[in-house]
Amino acid sequence: MTFSQAVKTCFSKFLTFSGRASRPEYWYFFLFITLWQIVAGVIDVQFFTQVIQTEVDGVTTTVVASNRPVQSIVGLIVFLPHLAVAWRRMHDTGRSGLYALFPILLMLGAGGVLVFGIGIADLFAGGGSMDLLFTRLTLGILIPTFVILLISPLLVLWWLTRPSQPGENRYGQHPLERNE
Repeated sequence: MTFSQAVKTCFSKFLTFSGRASRPEYWYFFLFITLWQIVAGVIDVQFFTQVIQTEVDGVTTTVVASNRPVQSIVGLIVFLPHLAVAWRRMHDTGRSGLYALFPILLMLGAGGVLVFGIGIADLFAGGGSMDLLFTRLTLGILIPTFVILLISPLLVLWWLTRPSQPGENRYGQHPLERNE
């Protein structure tokens, strides 16, 4: 599969979460997204960046601000096609497409643990041995959660680089063996 074929395929299947996607299809589309984000970033810097200088007591402070509207639009355009091709790529390696969402699900879980831990700690903010116990318990849950949260994107990246399962699997025929 060539670069242009991969881009055409991913945009034509932007809501297709069934089937399989080969490594070239996923990685060429990933390269396309990266290149367009760089182009959008350059456009944002050139046309949508504001430089604000303020002087207080002889000290000049410069602030550079941008809402990055072009990068945001490009991100919205490629979000669903990228999610769909990652989903199909997971299928190609024999995994459920939900594995593509693994880091996002872990982030939500870590956020829940953090909010729950802070809530529990606030309940026992009066001090004493119970406060210390819940602080240790919260840290005992939060530290492993954040370690897993840091490792999970690397795991998903590794899964996306795995070779295709040969032949047909439960998600369909091998993407490079079928005749389309």
